[in-house]
Amino acid sequence: MFDTLSDRLSATFKNLRGKGRLSEADIDATAREIRIALLEADVALPVVRAFIANVKERARGVEVSQALNPAQQVVKIVNEELVAILGGETRRLRFAKTAPTVIMLAGLQGAGKTTLAGKLGLWLKGQGHSPLLVACDLQRPNAVNQLSVVAERAGVAVYAPEPGNGVGDPVQVAKVSIEFAKAKVHDIVIVDTAGRLGIDQELMRQAADIRDAVSPDEILFVVDAMIGQDAVNTAEAFRDGVGFDGVVLSKLDGDARGGAALSIAHVTGKQIMFASNGEKLEDFDAFHPDRMASRILDMGDLLTLIEQAEKTFSQEEAAKMASKLQSSKGGKDFTLDDFLAQMEQVRKMGSISKLLGMLPGMGQIKDQINNIDERDIDRTAAIIKSMTPKERSEPTIINGSRRARIAKGSGVEVSAVKSLVERFFEARKMMSKMAQGGGMPGMPGMPGMGGGPGRQKKQVKQAKGKRKSGNPMKRKAEEAAAAERREQAAAQGGAFGLPAQDDKNFELPDEFKKFM
Repeated sequence: MFDTLSDRLSATFKNLRGKGRLSEADIDATAREIRIALLEADVALPVVRAFIANVKERARGVEVSQALNPAQQVVKIVNEELVAILGGETRRLRFAKTAPTVIMLAGLQGAGKTTLAGKLGLWLKGQGHSPLLVACDLQRPNAVNQLSVVAERAGVAVYAPEPGNGVGDPVQVAKVSIEFAKAKVHDIVIVDTAGRLGIDQELMRQAADIRDAVSPDEILFVVDAMIGQDAVNTAEAFRDGVGFDGVVLSKLDGDARGGAALSIAHVTGKQIMFASNGEKLEDFDAFHPDRMASRILDMGDLLTLIEQAEKTFSQEEAAKMASKLQSSKGGKDFTLDDFLAQMEQVRKMGSISKLLGMLPGMGQIKDQINNIDERDIDRTAAIIKSMTPKERSEPTIINGSRRARIAKGSGVEVSAVKSLVERFFEARKMMSKMAQGGGMPGMPGMPGMGGGPGRQKKQVKQAKGKRKSGNPMKRKAEEAAAAERREQAAAQGGAFGLPAQDDKNFELPDEFKKFM
């Protein structure tokens, strides 16, 4: 969503590199480019004005003028100001002193409240809570049924006593759900409320009545990050009419300009708490302003990547794989079954494009990342699963006839099977070398870059002189011939064909004298 903003800011900072000091003109030009980038990204005008004023004031200060690298200092200032307009520190959920904690979701119709209820329920369940989803959207067709399906997929409980579709009292359902949660020992209640296509009095009155009935500990305003500047207007209307404690951004994986979403925290004074960036229930996490600012400036988001890896990979499995690669057999214990298991674990973390996008500097190859075919992993898995257990544990036995059978079973060309096996051997060799502390192969003579400390340098053989014959008669003849050649050379003159003379009587030839 923030690709355009990221590209414009990266291009702006590129112009600053290599400058020993920044003049007033440089600062003004940079501020102008940043202003254009933010406005094009649909960031609200008051936010842009405040942002640019802060950046220019700090850029003209001591922290830049006395910095060793002024360009990097400006990037640091922009990063800190971005974090500030995104809300500053990460805002956590407030839990009630006595259960259950009540969380109420509010927002317009189509913002994604019902799906987000399931995502939030799954996220809280993963943290050891027992959430209950409450269906209080009794107007939208099939809203109650949708919440039930989402709750089932998330593996959490749902309270839906009314069929919905215009039947039932949402305020009464919300009130009774609290007693139901206490009876069934649910420590968190998530109330899904109705929305409208636009702000109206009926929507506000119903939301306010539900709020008064359940006294929520948190009211989360769910906003569609793709609706542009109207997101700010809607947020202000809800803040004044019902009130809310935090913002949840949905549909962050869209391709619309998402600057309006960045403006909400600054305009309303309420922080963004969660972000939804995909259709799956797992595509949901707490919103970290510093990490989002880092992504926008193409600095990556390694902390989120590490957190996802920790959730997906178990320490026990990782240690097991490492021991196989560090074995004395040179990693031969690492089989195609292990390779397949590792590949499936990475797949659970999300799409390869999304994972690569979290690495610093990946914005420069954004087009290549977006063109990655995720189905390649499925094809590789199909090839490995078409092998027998013996072939997976000992890939060296895979000959021509076996390759043909595997290719037929996985629906690929024979060359694809051959290529996979060859790449597996190369990858295993490289991973084994790295696991044993040898570094990357192919870089001898450098510590940690292949070869390792035990690698011996090749000794350069000295050039041998001309061998003498072992036959005394033949050796005597060779020595006589060599002496005769020396005498002839002396008679013909010195080096370069010049006549042999002593240094005192030496004169340049006439051909050279004319150049003197």
